Amino acid sequence: MEIFVTSHPPRLIRSTRLLDAVEERIHSEFDAPPAPEHALSTAEMLKLAHAYQPLAVLVTHTAPLKGADVAALPESVKLVATVSVGLDHLDVPALLARNIAVSNTPDVLTDCNADLAIMLILAASRRAAEYYTLMKAGWGHALGMGEMLGHRVTGKRLGIVGMGRIGQAVAKRARGFDMSILYHNRRRLDAAEEAGATYFETLEDMLPHCDILSLHMPGSTTAPPLINARTLGLLPRGSVLVNAARGSLIDEDALIAALRSGQLFAAGLDVFQNEPNPNPALLALPNLFMTPHVGSATVETRTAMGMLALDNVRAMVEGKPLPSGVSA
Repeated sequence: MEIFVTSHPPRLIRSTRLLDAVEERIHSEFDAPPAPEHALSTAEMLKLAHAYQPLAVLVTHTAPLKGADVAALPESVKLVATVSVGLDHLDVPALLARNIAVSNTPDVLTDCNADLAIMLILAASRRAAEYYTLMKAGWGHALGMGEMLGHRVTGKRLGIVGMGRIGQAVAKRARGFDMSILYHNRRRLDAAEEAGATYFETLEDMLPHCDILSLHMPGSTTAPPLINARTLGLLPRGSVLVNAARGSLIDEDALIAALRSGQLFAAGLDVFQNEPNPNPALLALPNLFMTPHVGSATVETRTAMGMLALDNVRAMVEGKPLPSGVSA
């Protein structure tokens, strides 16, 4: 790999302030402007890049680089390091075509994303949103034996769409609840990775067997939603849907209809089609438990993500393979 001749220390900019430990490393190892006071827009970041002429640009989804934005990057930029696993905010082919390397931060957020998915499963199944609303209103009356009942997750059939790192971590946790694991994936896993899970070659074949469905695959704003009125109709009535992956995977109008009709007992969402301003009709649903896209939002994980992004910058400077480089 080419070794880049740079000022010492190498220059970088970031689109948002990172965690303290990451900022301390930036200060000690790199030449960088002060951390921004707010998350920079793409236009603000490009202006800073032209003023600072960095070797590397650290971004998150708040500063997407697509189309003309890629062309507008200064020639000094040799690496765009996104502090995320997802790449849907980057035009990767366009960046690579300009000989700008791309890296992301896989693996380090697997456990926290899997933890959150299990939280969503439990919260949706056990009516956590409704219980919390009742308590905030002061409670005020004893619940009858048949009032506000949820569903236990122990022993249920969990369908996982996308059996990559996070999907497998969710399956591992779900086995602690004696759940049966079903999965649909682009390829069947080997026996060790499968760990007794049942593979379905098509999503349509799996859905009728799922008490709970959890999504763990990349999203695309150009592809139609994977979960729509037709696929929701294939689930057993009264099932639970969880999405901690990407909002584009679900047709939200179909989801709202399924939650209102009882086709879905409940749902748990960490991601939405329109972030950070989700559909008000979703917010009004009592049987929907929601979190604001926080799958990786722990001190440990966000620190590790920032450190991995910087590891990629350091590797670029030293002419070493990027620890988590993205290929075409």
